[in-house]
Amino acid sequence: MSWFKRIKQGISTSTSEKKEAPDGLWHKCPNCKKTVTVKDLKENLYVCDKCNFHNRINSKEYFEIIFDNNEFEELFTNIYPRDMMGFTDLKPYDARLREAQKKTGLSDAMRVGAGKVNGYGLVVSCMDFQFIGGSMGSVVGEKIARSIDYAIANKMGLLIISKSGGARMMESAFSLMQMAKTSAKLTQLADAKLPYISLMTDPTTGGVTASYAMLGDINTAEPGALIGFAGPRVIKETIKKTCRQASRARSSCLTMAFWTLLQTGKN
Repeated sequence: MSWFKRIKQGISTSTSEKKEAPDGLWHKCPNCKKTVTVKDLKENLYVCDKCNFHNRINSKEYFEIIFDNNEFEELFTNIYPRDMMGFTDLKPYDARLREAQKKTGLSDAMRVGAGKVNGYGLVVSCMDFQFIGGSMGSVVGEKIARSIDYAIANKMGLLIISKSGGARMMESAFSLMQMAKTSAKLTQLADAKLPYISLMTDPTTGGVTASYAMLGDINTAEPGALIGFAGPRVIKETIKKTCRQASRARSSCLTMAFWTLLQTGKN
């Protein structure tokens, strides 16, 4: 007989009586690890009230935040991407599109809404990173072009919210052409003397940064957003060195934008 006997202490609950917290009720901040309810996070516009971390959100949440009473008209919903080159890597591009559309409920990586913000008309083109990494394909470029035409026709300002890994490689040259296309269309908006604000969120990289994301009358960014032409992994693989300063441009771009406008005004 053993001289040691373990004594169970405390309150025990049978497995059948235990209740799990419902999914989607709590949120843990990726930065400071503070846990809050999803309701409280939403009321604080998806920003951590402890460390000011800006959580990644998509077009649905941005439209709710930006438009008065969440009232807006969604534009260009009838534009869908096509596999024009029959591209295949690990799987056919056409299959990737169908999978992304089924998973996200989106037609592509860009949604466009037009409505009122504090009583003023605004067109908002917002990218969704959940759709193939927010990659810029022909549909993204076409929706931006039509957004500009709509803004000019209705005398409205334009806000583009960028969240992208860059050009969509599965569309090759068709994707790269969107850089020139969107840049040229923004010239028309400038000629019409209508404002364009570029909001860069985490991440904004590649061909998006090299075109419309950096062409705003005001370029601004969410704090802590990863912004650059090439990401840290690509830089490291190419030059065999890390590039912290180049890969992480913080919200200082907002300060630089206002400084540039001030200098322009002085001259």
